[in-house]
Amino acid sequence: MPRFAELEAFITVVDRRSFTAAASDLGIAKSYVSRLVSQLEDRLGVRLLHRTTRSLSLTDTGAALYERARSVLSELDEAERSAADARGVPQGLLRVSLPVSFGVRHVAPALADFATLHPQLTLDLSFSDRFVDIVGDGFDLVVRIARLHDSAMIARKLTTTRTLTVASPEWVEHHGQPATPEDLRDRPCLLYAHQASNSSWTFTGVETVSVKVSGRFIADNGEAMVAAGLRGLGVLRAPDFFVVDHLRSGALVRLLPDWETELGVWAIYPHSRHLSAKVRAAVDHLAGVMAAAPWAASGYAK
Repeated sequence: MPRFAELEAFITVVDRRSFTAAASDLGIAKSYVSRLVSQLEDRLGVRLLHRTTRSLSLTDTGAALYERARSVLSELDEAERSAADARGVPQGLLRVSLPVSFGVRHVAPALADFATLHPQLTLDLSFSDRFVDIVGDGFDLVVRIARLHDSAMIARKLTTTRTLTVASPEWVEHHGQPATPEDLRDRPCLLYAHQASNSSWTFTGVETVSVKVSGRFIADNGEAMVAAGLRGLGVLRAPDFFVVDHLRSGALVRLLPDWETELGVWAIYPHSRHLSAKVRAAVDHLAGVMAAAPWAASGYAK
């Protein structure tokens, strides 16, 4: 058991790049984590980590031990999960990565309900619009709105969303109603920050066309872009769940309805010999919630 504790402390320190973060993850004092790692180094007679007040890095010996030990502990974790999941009860820590706005609005409430149903489960939700490294960042499950190409992951479509092109009535009055995607080339548009350096919008209709667009409002968050669209700063392309309420109220109007693109809302998780009960149950729960979501039944998601 002492050897196991030493290795677990060492691996967690490396994974979290911090003794403080490792102590928090393990639920023990930082001083005890440091002592366990020192004990491991003393027992092996080698230095595993280079430590300074500002940085932490592996020695060559430490890197080799980390790879071997992490593999062994992963196998042990897999065996324990398999045994625990034989009961089919979601339990333990479930780490989920979610897109910011969609995650806060639609996924987090569903997962909160899921946690209420399963008191042995602990949820750790991380909100980011970037594409994360599921395995490297230690996530069990990722929810994303995208076209998927990564065959190294398993993906289940939860629902379908449609990308709509919208603007405020004031914008349409001032700039006119575009008849084709090409009409947006010289009109102000709202740009998504992660694509602002190459702002080409792709439309799907009788054919697929790409149009280079420009504008003076750039953001990396859908809520911020909707706010700008409501104020007439430009044309917005957004998934239906962002704008359906504003379309119903008339605060936004739909443009180019024959040129809309479907995207999947996906639950993504790594390949594994044994899919844990917590992941399986969470994905099933989200699929049921998404199928019954008001925005998915609005007609804009069809």
